[in-house]
Amino acid sequence: MDDLEKLRELKAQYEAAVAKVLQKMPERRAEFVNSSGIPIERVYTPLDLEGWDYVEKLGMPGQYPFTRAVQPTAYRGRYWTMRQYAGFATAEETNKRYHFLLQSGQTGLSVAFDLPTQIGYDSDHELARGEVGKVGVAIDSLWDMERLFEGIPLDQVSTSMTINAPCAVILAMYLAVAEKQGVPFDKLRGTVQNDILKEYPARGTYIFGPRPSMRLITNIFEYCTKYVPQWNTISISGYHIREAGSTAVQEVAFTLANGIAYVQAAIDAGMKVDEFGPRLSFFFNSHLDFFEEIAKFRAARRLWAKIMKERFGAKDPRSMMLRFHTQTAGCSLTAQQPLNNIMRTAFEAMAAVLGGTQSLHTNSFDEALALPSELAVQVALRTQQIIAYETAVCDTIDPLAGSYYIESLTDQIEAKAQEYIDKIDQMGGAVAAIEKGYIQKEIQESAYRYQREIEKGERIVVGLNKFKVKEEEKPADLLKVDPAVADRQIARLKELKASRDNAAVQKALADLKAAAEGDANLMPPILAAVKSLATLGEICDTLRAVFGEYQMAAM
Repeated sequence: MDDLEKLRELKAQYEAAVAKVLQKMPERRAEFVNSSGIPIERVYTPLDLEGWDYVEKLGMPGQYPFTRAVQPTAYRGRYWTMRQYAGFATAEETNKRYHFLLQSGQTGLSVAFDLPTQIGYDSDHELARGEVGKVGVAIDSLWDMERLFEGIPLDQVSTSMTINAPCAVILAMYLAVAEKQGVPFDKLRGTVQNDILKEYPARGTYIFGPRPSMRLITNIFEYCTKYVPQWNTISISGYHIREAGSTAVQEVAFTLANGIAYVQAAIDAGMKVDEFGPRLSFFFNSHLDFFEEIAKFRAARRLWAKIMKERFGAKDPRSMMLRFHTQTAGCSLTAQQPLNNIMRTAFEAMAAVLGGTQSLHTNSFDEALALPSELAVQVALRTQQIIAYETAVCDTIDPLAGSYYIESLTDQIEAKAQEYIDKIDQMGGAVAAIEKGYIQKEIQESAYRYQREIEKGERIVVGLNKFKVKEEEKPADLLKVDPAVADRQIARLKELKASRDNAAVQKALADLKAAAEGDANLMPPILAAVKSLATLGEICDTLRAVFGEYQMAAM
């Protein structure tokens, strides 16, 4: 009798014993499943990994298929970048927060832009009314961008910017600030989100349709490959897909399907996969199902490596490495008993670290009530620092590898994500699947199921639908954005337009329009327009005149 036969016999004895226990004391639920609907077994053994190949599935850290880590020494070399997402009110006020975070030990910046900026409107646009500086910083022109990074040498910091539809304009502003600081473009490190495809089903801050948006994205790939070689040209985001209500499997599947669309678009535009592949990055959510999240990160890393090698023929191992930023799940936070959010965030952050993230944002405990206060954001940053410096979880690489449960779950998430990708391929790819409403529908159905589980009490949220208290105290010192911020921004815009060379601005915008009507790379004329002090709204309006504005079909 071989070892597996002995194990089958042992497990059969165990199941028989369990059956007797269940007659007297049933388990808490008839069925245990995770958020993706994957059944969770009572116990896992080598029988769950029968025929499992260590070399094919895991390999070593820093080696294909990169399941264990993208770097051979991982956190033993250096910790992840601690990058707190921050932005509110004016550039000056956000700049103060950046200096506070850097002094508190943060190791990278992450810029949150307000909604008008995200959809290409200046602060004086009628649709910007009531939104200026509310959920991010207002950036109308190069002047604002210079103030945002005042006193921060751009060659000494890595900057992430969460911007999509007008990404080319914001990136051009960042490059122009670097130029004014005397920093060569090849010294700049950071990331632009630049992921428009997830905006259609999950977030909504799009301007143009998918196809002109894809042109802008591949223009950024091409420009940065030549002139800003250390810059991550896209952060393909599953975070917002998950926040919109997807499962963990859907988060991996739809994110990688979007990644496939970007790679194919760049290849169709004449680029070679190993020219731009190493600068692709990803952005994932870390939710509360601890083991599912760890397995999700490992499955995504392995699946992307296979896609790049087998589908696109990448030769450079760096093109196959899925490097990712993680943010803890904003949608898991509750306004009720907000201090509970500190624990939620800590567990989510630990899952991200055990999953091997390269960069991490931890949410602040008061975010279900307001923008983060200084105290709350400091606690969030300290959460990361405690994990890094006090828990010792970073001293060995991928410590849960070999766990029967983790490896089985990693395999199942990968297989189920691949099924979705195959289905999307049959529809003609991610762009076609979005245009058909398929991805939106899948996310909506998952979000509905999740909410129903909470409302029926099948999914417990502590303080929300169980363990409630009668009287709750709200945290003191919630951050409130001064309503006068919009007035100050509009006054600054008027000053800009009165003092700049308006003839030069009009010429730059005319050059941009001509380029957009052809097939030239749009980054050079956008950079010229930014340096002439054309505003974000003026540049986006010029592109709107050529590309039009996209209207999503009703679902």
